[in-house]
Amino acid sequence: MNVLSQRVLRLPAYAVGQIAERKRQLIAEGVDVIDLGAGDANLAPPAVAVESLHRAAQERAMSRYAFQIGSLEFRDAVARFMERRFDVSVDQLSEILPLIGSKEGLAHLPFAVLDPGDVCVVPEPGYPAYLGGARLAGADIEIFPLRPEADFLVELEDLSRERLAGTKLVFLNYPNNPTAAVAPRDYLERTVAICRKHGIVLAYDNPYSELTFDGYRAPSILEIPGAREVAVEFHSLSKSFGMTGWRLGWAVGNSDVIKGLSKVKSYVDAGAFLAVQRAGAAVLDRAEELIAPVREQFRVGRDALVTALRDVGIDCALPRATMYLWVRLPEGMPSGEFARDLLEREGLAVLAGSVFGEGGEGFVRLSFIVEPARLREAAVRMARALDRFGVAKGRA
Repeated sequence: MNVLSQRVLRLPAYAVGQIAERKRQLIAEGVDVIDLGAGDANLAPPAVAVESLHRAAQERAMSRYAFQIGSLEFRDAVARFMERRFDVSVDQLSEILPLIGSKEGLAHLPFAVLDPGDVCVVPEPGYPAYLGGARLAGADIEIFPLRPEADFLVELEDLSRERLAGTKLVFLNYPNNPTAAVAPRDYLERTVAICRKHGIVLAYDNPYSELTFDGYRAPSILEIPGAREVAVEFHSLSKSFGMTGWRLGWAVGNSDVIKGLSKVKSYVDAGAFLAVQRAGAAVLDRAEELIAPVREQFRVGRDALVTALRDVGIDCALPRATMYLWVRLPEGMPSGEFARDLLEREGLAVLAGSVFGEGGEGFVRLSFIVEPARLREAAVRMARALDRFGVAKGRA
């Protein structure tokens, strides 16, 4: 008996979970696995978060429903962070919404702004939650391929006039996962202008805003004049503060969109644990201090992995943000097949570009989330795998 909807059946498998299970099996078999696939560094959460959570969890009031209003102290801390970091002033009640991690907010947003048949522009390669949320909402999905020659930017004016006129929502993500691309300010300005002209909601996924290097400063979309008319930005405590499992983030921006997303969420969740929200507030009020050593750790990892790959003849760019390298494979090499061989025969987990959609084919994503010695070993293992495919390493 087929009990599943066509929307669910049309969703691709969520590959990251499958890789995690196979990794567990290999480790149980005694394989030395280096995991560069997950975007989940082995960082300790900030002590202030743990201490705050411990104290808050002992308060009876913290165990009650948070609902969508959540914690006012968390909302206030978000507003202070946005003001300090981006020079953006927001209303704590109407322009901020606590999330159970930014992923659920991104996936639920299409239900708030799209009717079945409305066009949603989804970048590819891209975070699977964009496609999943849009497909489950019954949207007409317009896949936009991210091309190296176009700096991995979504150029809305490249759409046909008809598709652009029908577009209601576009997902953007810079600094980008998986490509590590960043967006110039003039690009953001013209994209906001297009969205305002055509009445398009702009969902700006910004969880890597603090993981930047070499003097680069990632902006908020809300810094762009007019963005608040159309944009909602998504942030997370996961990547920057080693709090992936705590599931806490926020949406900020256009009050009408925030109101709609809050209404959707009121039917599917009762808000993030209030004690976690108190801990999140404590972290955000010390964000600059806490992120500095994390950023330096990732910079060291980035430099170590790029150098190690280049030393074995694998070319790759030096990213200015995120925790990822987006490495091109030799012409004609299937990324899924290569990633499976790499895991099974070398004990090295990476993500095939095809995990992020057909537009990611021909690449693999490597996370520089382990210590430099392990990153150097990972480069050696990857070179061995390329040799087994009979490829001259210098062509990578």
